Amino acid sequence: MIYIAAGILGLIIIHIFDIVSSRKISSEVKPCVWIMGSGLLGYSIVMLCLESNILPLPLWVTWLGWGLLTLSLFLLVYSLFINLPFHKTYIATGTGDKLVKSGFYALVRHPWIHCFTLVLVSLILVSKSSLLLIAAPIFILLGVVLVIVQDKFFFVRMFDGYRQYQQETPMLVPNRRSINAFIEGLRLDRVK
Repeated sequence: MIYIAAGILGLIIIHIFDIVSSRKISSEVKPCVWIMGSGLLGYSIVMLCLESNILPLPLWVTWLGWGLLTLSLFLLVYSLFINLPFHKTYIATGTGDKLVKSGFYALVRHPWIHCFTLVLVSLILVSKSSLLLIAAPIFILLGVVLVIVQDKFFFVRMFDGYRQYQQETPMLVPNRRSINAFIEGLRLDRVK
């Protein structure tokens, strides 16, 4: 249970990052907060995967998990570190100079939660950890709660035009309009 608590603390620290960004605290603190929260969450997930209580899953499920893990890690890295401007988002003081509404952020306002969910599901399949099976819904639920807090209280203050973005793009569940905007964005990127 200590690893589940560490993961919860890591998620909370990751979201304290928004407070640090919005208060324009020095650029040395901002990456440290993000690294500390991510490191704690990552450590807890690794330790949960290494727990000895193994789920009785067939071998093909493990191979499916490895494929899903590869895809979901790529999507998570893309949504957090490529789709968003890395330096402005995670290192520079403040919140960056513009709201990102393209790529996965045209589909939903918080695409990382989908990618994070897929990573956790794939890790359950790969590690067969019964403790991760318990922790994953807790982490996902806490992630959704923290995303709601971000959306309602932080991002409307941090980014110009965020209220309009809220009206145009769904928070977590894509709709027909957001799917079309995402596809159109892919077409425009291909033309460039």
